Amino acid sequence: MDSPLVPFGRPPTERADAARNREVLLCTARAMIAELGAEHVTMDGLAERAGLGKGTVFRRFGTRAGIFRALLDAEEQRFQCEVLSGPPPLGPGGDPVDRLIAYGRARTRFLLERHEIARASFERKGPVPPAVGPNFSGPHIRMLLAQAALGLPDPDTLSLQLASALEGPALLFLVADLPPEGRAGCGQDDLGTLLADGWQTLIERIARR
Repeated sequence: MDSPLVPFGRPPTERADAARNREVLLCTARAMIAELGAEHVTMDGLAERAGLGKGTVFRRFGTRAGIFRALLDAEEQRFQCEVLSGPPPLGPGGDPVDRLIAYGRARTRFLLERHEIARASFERKGPVPPAVGPNFSGPHIRMLLAQAALGLPDPDTLSLQLASALEGPALLFLVADLPPEGRAGCGQDDLGTLLADGWQTLIERIARR
């Protein structure tokens, strides 16, 4: 049985009007990010553009970082559904080692494509969290390691280390201020390929392929 869906920040139930306001705010925030960039999205600006009161924005998200956590949560839900019910090798039904490789490659791409939102989800005056999203990668990786039956001496610790390689904030800051032409000829797409290839090599070594 695959890992359960892990919630990130959305409450389990909402009133109909609150749910509508939430969707209006999230759609507006996405439009502002696409047009202006995440750094220019503010609580006041979001409220004005959405045509809602500033108090509504604060009640929904609490802080500016809360806006981006809510955006990331919606993306996380879709990503987890692909992992839990999508086609293999990312989804169920494939070889567990192939699924491990596919998961790491997909997760790396997911975070790099959303690095601006993920970085903005950190509280400005708070500590950088040990992981970007919810605790989904660790249990999922642990499950796949168990299914692969690789005879590992300590799969629990290994799954924690592997999850940290995918979810650690360092992954996001690798692309901080990366210009379009990249550093030393390496753009974001190239970096994503390097990281995904490195993950695949790591898993193949663990599986002794």
